[in-house]
Amino acid sequence: MYLPSIKTKVASLSLFLVILSTISSCKDKEVTTSKTETISTTEAPEGMIWVEQKTFLQGAKASDNYAMSREKPAHMVTVDGFYMDITEVTNKQFKAFIDATKYITIAERKIDWEEMKKQLPANTPKPHDSILQPGSLIFNKSVNAVVNMENYGQWWTWRTGADWKHPEGPESSIEGKDNYPVVHVAYPDVIAYCEWANRRLPTEAEWESAAQGSNSNTIFTWGNDPTLLDANANTWQGVFPTKNEPKDGFEFISPVKSYAPNSIGLYDMAGNVWEITSDFFHVKYYSELDLSKPILNPKGANQHFNPNNPYEVEHVMKGGSFLCHASYCASFRISAKMGVSTDSGSDHMGFRTVATTDMLASKK
Repeated sequence: MYLPSIKTKVASLSLFLVILSTISSCKDKEVTTSKTETISTTEAPEGMIWVEQKTFLQGAKASDNYAMSREKPAHMVTVDGFYMDITEVTNKQFKAFIDATKYITIAERKIDWEEMKKQLPANTPKPHDSILQPGSLIFNKSVNAVVNMENYGQWWTWRTGADWKHPEGPESSIEGKDNYPVVHVAYPDVIAYCEWANRRLPTEAEWESAAQGSNSNTIFTWGNDPTLLDANANTWQGVFPTKNEPKDGFEFISPVKSYAPNSIGLYDMAGNVWEITSDFFHVKYYSELDLSKPILNPKGANQHFNPNNPYEVEHVMKGGSFLCHASYCASFRISAKMGVSTDSGSDHMGFRTVATTDMLASKK
């Protein structure tokens, strides 16, 4: 599911263009460690689970008919063990961070045009002040028909007053939704949370390792059978984006743990909300990897690159969301990925965190 950014929104005639596209790479940042973490003897932090070290096939699987060029070629990687949140970070968890730090998210801040125009094409006209107000992107639930599926603005709308506390706009709230994934958070918001919680974002390789669970070469978190999608993930059923038939139990976002976990106990690694990772989004990253040597704990590309969004710094997001459908993006697959600009949030993107034993030991 493609998602427009705040800056591209302003730069386009329709308030926003697209952000997301494809991923490329220069060189992989291979990190060799002197200590290999396989089995942890540290007690798992509350709400986290240990993901064992393993070597697995990262990227598109041979039998995956939905795989995109940015997911190829598949390649073997080794990832050390780490702890990962069992679920996406919830509204309740994020509220604890806000209460403790008084942090103000990107969606709650007035847009700084002087800062924004530095990342836009030269001579981009300043939009009306009414547009440069705090807000975020939400899915247009009332769209009845689309003329061109390349025009993503038909089902996205900028909502002034939408933020993590008001996910559908200023009149909405998260009351009674403590156990829903927090949304409308941008990359800086996520990093701030991680610093407060002594956590970090997973790399794309770590995310795929965790999503595979006890497997090492499957398309989906549950295996390779696409007919099990509705039973295992909150995605779109019906005709995207005009008719959603909640055969999986939910029409849009769902509480965490609404579906069965994967083989190691992680929930929502497919569908519900996209999850931000630490890797830069670079559409040629995999194709430019040096596969003649072992790849250990890859950190992704050294720089971002997306020809469809050249002015934005983007990071990889994984897992797909409640808007994913086989006819459009099919991003409920483990290898699927898209990019999201650092200033962008929406109602279908969240995150989860990881921690290493060293990180936990340093806090004692």
